[in-house]
Amino acid sequence: MRDEFRADLHLVSQLLVDMAEGVRSAMRQATRALLTADRQAAETVVERDAEIDGLYRHVEERVSDLLARQAPVASDLRAMITALHVAADLERMGDLAEHVAKTALRRHPSPAVPAELRQIFTDMDSTADRMAGKIASVLAKPDADIAAELDRDDDAMDELHKGLFGVVLGEDWPYGVETAIDATLLGRYYERFADHAVNVGEHVFYLITGEQTPPTA
Repeated sequence: MRDEFRADLHLVSQLLVDMAEGVRSAMRQATRALLTADRQAAETVVERDAEIDGLYRHVEERVSDLLARQAPVASDLRAMITALHVAADLERMGDLAEHVAKTALRRHPSPAVPAELRQIFTDMDSTADRMAGKIASVLAKPDADIAAELDRDDDAMDELHKGLFGVVLGEDWPYGVETAIDATLLGRYYERFADHAVNVGEHVFYLITGEQTPPTA
Protein backbone atom coordinates (compact mmCIF):
# COMPACT_ATOMS: atom_id res chain seq x y z
CA MET A 1 0.00 0.00 0.00
CA ARG A 2 2.83 2.38 0.83
CA ASP A 3 4.52 1.84 -2.53
CA GLU A 4 1.19 2.42 -4.28
CA PHE A 5 0.69 5.66 -2.36
CA ARG A 6 4.17 6.89 -3.29
CA ALA A 7 3.51 6.07 -6.94
CA ASP A 8 0.24 8.00 -6.85
CA LEU A 9 1.92 10.91 -5.11
CA HIS A 10 4.61 10.94 -7.80
CA LEU A 11 1.91 11.06 -10.46
CA VAL A 12 0.33 14.10 -8.77
CA SER A 13 3.73 15.79 -8.70
CA GLN A 14 4.22 15.10 -12.41
CA LEU A 15 0.79 16.56 -13.18
CA LEU A 16 1.84 19.73 -11.35
CA VAL A 17 5.09 19.89 -13.33
CA ASP A 18 3.08 19.51 -16.53
CA MET A 19 0.82 22.37 -15.42
CA ALA A 20 3.80 24.58 -14.63
CA GLU A 21 5.40 23.92 -17.99
CA GLY A 22 2.05 24.56 -19.67
CA VAL A 23 1.49 27.95 -18.07
CA ARG A 24 5.09 28.94 -18.78
CA SER A 25 4.63 28.15 -22.47
CA ALA A 26 1.23 29.87 -22.50
CA MET A 27 2.54 33.18 -21.16
CA ARG A 28 5.52 33.06 -23.50
CA GLN A 29 3.26 32.56 -26.52
CA ALA A 30 0.74 35.12 -25.29
CA THR A 31 3.48 37.74 -25.04
CA ARG A 32 4.67 36.96 -28.55
CA ALA A 33 1.11 37.42 -29.77
CA LEU A 34 0.86 40.66 -27.84
CA LEU A 35 4.02 42.20 -29.25
CA THR A 36 3.92 40.87 -32.80
CA ALA A 37 0.19 40.50 -33.49
CA ASP A 38 0.71 36.76 -33.96
CA ARG A 39 -2.89 35.58 -34.21
CA GLN A 40 -1.99 31.89 -34.38
CA ALA A 41 0.03 32.09 -31.16
CA ALA A 42 -2.84 33.85 -29.38
CA GLU A 43 -5.39 31.32 -30.58
CA THR A 44 -3.14 28.47 -29.47
CA VAL A 45 -2.97 29.90 -25.95
CA VAL A 46 -6.76 30.23 -25.78
CA GLU A 47 -7.34 26.72 -27.10
CA ARG A 48 -4.78 25.08 -24.81
CA ASP A 49 -6.10 26.69 -21.67
CA ALA A 50 -8.60 23.82 -21.61
CA GLU A 51 -5.64 21.44 -21.29
CA ILE A 52 -4.38 23.27 -18.21
CA ASP A 53 -7.87 23.22 -16.75
CA GLY A 54 -8.02 19.49 -17.44
CA LEU A 55 -4.77 18.91 -15.59
CA TYR A 56 -6.14 20.91 -12.66
CA ARG A 57 -9.24 18.69 -12.51
CA HIS A 58 -7.02 15.61 -12.76
CA VAL A 59 -4.98 16.78 -9.76
CA GLU A 60 -8.17 17.41 -7.76
CA GLU A 61 -9.52 13.97 -8.63
CA ARG A 62 -6.26 12.21 -7.78
CA VAL A 63 -5.86 14.00 -4.47
CA SER A 64 -9.50 13.39 -3.50
CA ASP A 65 -9.06 9.70 -4.29
CA LEU A 66 -5.86 9.49 -2.25
CA LEU A 67 -7.44 11.24 0.70
CA ALA A 68 -10.37 8.83 0.61
CA ARG A 69 -8.33 5.63 0.12
CA GLN A 70 -5.19 6.32 2.11
CA ALA A 71 -6.28 8.76 4.83
CA PRO A 72 -2.78 10.30 4.93
CA VAL A 73 -1.49 12.11 8.01
CA ALA A 74 1.44 14.37 8.90
CA SER A 75 3.79 15.12 5.99
CA ASP A 76 1.77 13.05 3.51
CA LEU A 77 -1.38 15.01 4.27
CA ARG A 78 0.58 18.24 3.95
CA ALA A 79 1.77 17.11 0.51
CA MET A 80 -1.81 16.49 -0.59
CA ILE A 81 -3.06 19.86 0.61
CA THR A 82 -0.06 21.59 -0.95
CA ALA A 83 -0.81 19.92 -4.29
CA LEU A 84 -4.34 21.34 -4.26
CA HIS A 85 -3.11 24.85 -3.45
CA VAL A 86 -0.38 24.72 -6.08
CA ALA A 87 -2.73 23.40 -8.75
CA ALA A 88 -5.20 26.21 -8.05
CA ASP A 89 -2.48 28.85 -8.43
CA LEU A 90 -1.19 27.28 -11.63
CA GLU A 91 -4.69 27.13 -13.10
CA ARG A 92 -5.10 30.82 -12.41
CA MET A 93 -1.74 31.57 -14.02
CA GLY A 94 -2.99 29.81 -17.14
CA ASP A 95 -6.11 31.98 -17.10
CA LEU A 96 -3.99 35.12 -16.90
CA ALA A 97 -1.94 34.04 -19.92
CA GLU A 98 -5.22 33.48 -21.73
CA HIS A 99 -6.33 37.03 -20.84
CA VAL A 100 -3.13 38.37 -22.43
CA ALA A 101 -3.76 36.31 -25.56
CA LYS A 102 -7.36 37.48 -25.81
CA THR A 103 -6.20 41.10 -25.62
CA ALA A 104 -3.85 40.41 -28.52
CA LEU A 105 -6.74 38.88 -30.49
CA ARG A 106 -9.02 41.81 -29.77
CA ARG A 107 -6.45 44.26 -31.17
CA HIS A 108 -5.41 42.11 -34.14
CA PRO A 109 -4.15 42.82 -36.78
CA SER A 110 -2.40 45.67 -34.95
CA PRO A 111 0.02 44.95 -32.09
CA ALA A 112 -1.79 45.49 -28.80
CA VAL A 113 1.20 47.25 -27.23
CA PRO A 114 2.56 50.59 -28.50
CA ALA A 115 6.26 51.03 -29.11
CA GLU A 116 6.82 52.94 -25.87
CA LEU A 117 5.71 49.90 -23.83
CA ARG A 118 7.31 47.08 -25.78
CA GLN A 119 10.44 46.89 -23.63
CA ILE A 120 8.46 46.92 -20.40
CA PHE A 121 6.28 44.03 -21.53
CA THR A 122 9.30 42.18 -22.89
CA ASP A 123 10.92 42.50 -19.45
CA MET A 124 7.69 41.48 -17.73
CA ASP A 125 7.58 38.38 -19.89
CA SER A 126 11.21 37.55 -19.07
CA THR A 127 10.47 37.86 -15.37
CA ALA A 128 7.31 35.77 -15.64
CA ASP A 129 9.16 33.13 -17.66
CA ARG A 130 11.97 32.97 -15.10
CA MET A 131 9.48 32.53 -12.26
CA ALA A 132 7.46 29.88 -14.07
CA GLY A 133 10.68 28.03 -14.86
CA LYS A 134 11.63 28.00 -11.19
CA ILE A 135 8.19 26.64 -10.32
CA ALA A 136 8.61 23.74 -12.73
CA SER A 137 12.06 23.12 -11.25
CA VAL A 138 11.01 23.05 -7.58
CA LEU A 139 7.98 20.89 -8.34
CA ALA A 140 10.17 18.37 -10.17
CA LYS A 141 12.94 18.51 -7.56
CA PRO A 142 11.93 20.32 -4.35
CA ASP A 143 14.45 22.97 -3.31
CA ALA A 144 13.66 25.39 -0.50
CA ASP A 145 16.21 27.97 -1.63
CA ILE A 146 14.78 28.20 -5.16
CA ALA A 147 11.23 28.29 -3.77
CA ALA A 148 12.19 31.24 -1.56
CA GLU A 149 13.73 33.08 -4.52
CA LEU A 150 10.31 33.53 -6.11
CA ASP A 151 9.36 36.17 -3.59
CA ARG A 152 12.44 38.18 -4.48
CA ASP A 153 11.77 37.72 -8.20
CA ASP A 154 8.36 39.25 -7.65
CA ASP A 155 10.04 42.51 -6.60
CA ALA A 156 11.34 42.87 -10.16
CA MET A 157 7.84 42.42 -11.55
CA ASP A 158 6.48 45.01 -9.13
CA GLU A 159 9.08 47.53 -10.29
CA LEU A 160 8.18 46.91 -13.93
CA HIS A 161 4.52 47.34 -13.05
CA LYS A 162 5.27 50.70 -11.46
CA GLY A 163 7.27 51.72 -14.51
CA LEU A 164 4.33 50.84 -16.74
CA PHE A 165 2.07 53.17 -14.78
CA GLY A 166 4.65 55.89 -15.03
CA VAL A 167 4.51 55.76 -18.82
CA VAL A 168 0.74 55.36 -19.16
CA LEU A 169 -0.03 58.16 -16.73
CA GLY A 170 2.59 60.51 -18.14
CA GLU A 171 1.48 63.86 -19.52
CA ASP A 172 2.89 63.02 -22.95
CA TRP A 173 0.95 59.73 -23.35
CA PRO A 174 -0.27 59.97 -26.98
CA TYR A 175 -2.48 56.88 -27.40
CA GLY A 176 -5.72 57.77 -25.67
CA VAL A 177 -7.84 56.14 -23.00
CA GLU A 178 -8.57 52.77 -24.64
CA THR A 179 -4.91 51.88 -25.14
CA ALA A 180 -4.12 53.10 -21.63
CA ILE A 181 -6.81 50.83 -20.19
CA ASP A 182 -5.53 47.86 -22.20
CA ALA A 183 -1.97 48.50 -21.02
CA THR A 184 -3.09 48.84 -17.40
CA LEU A 185 -5.04 45.58 -17.52
CA LEU A 186 -2.18 43.78 -19.24
CA GLY A 187 0.24 44.95 -16.60
CA ARG A 188 -2.13 43.63 -13.96
CA TYR A 189 -2.23 40.22 -15.65
CA TYR A 190 1.56 39.90 -15.52
CA GLU A 191 1.69 41.20 -11.98
CA ARG A 192 -0.93 38.71 -10.81
CA PHE A 193 0.85 35.90 -12.71
CA ALA A 194 3.92 36.67 -10.61
CA ASP A 195 1.86 36.83 -7.40
CA HIS A 196 0.50 33.35 -8.01
CA ALA A 197 4.05 32.14 -8.69
CA VAL A 198 5.04 33.52 -5.29
CA ASN A 199 2.14 31.61 -3.73
CA VAL A 200 3.44 28.40 -5.27
CA GLY A 201 6.91 29.12 -3.91
CA GLU A 202 5.50 29.68 -0.44
CA HIS A 203 3.51 26.44 -0.55
CA VAL A 204 6.53 24.43 -1.68
CA PHE A 205 8.81 26.09 0.89
CA TYR A 206 6.33 25.20 3.64
CA LEU A 207 6.03 21.64 2.36
CA ILE A 208 9.81 21.19 2.51
CA THR A 209 10.60 23.03 5.74
CA GLY A 210 7.33 23.25 7.69
CA GLU A 211 7.98 26.98 7.95
CA GLN A 212 6.81 30.12 6.19
CA THR A 213 9.18 31.64 3.63
CA PRO A 214 11.80 33.89 5.22
CA PRO A 215 11.26 37.65 4.89
CA THR A 216 12.83 39.38 1.91
CA ALA A 217 16.16 40.97 2.81
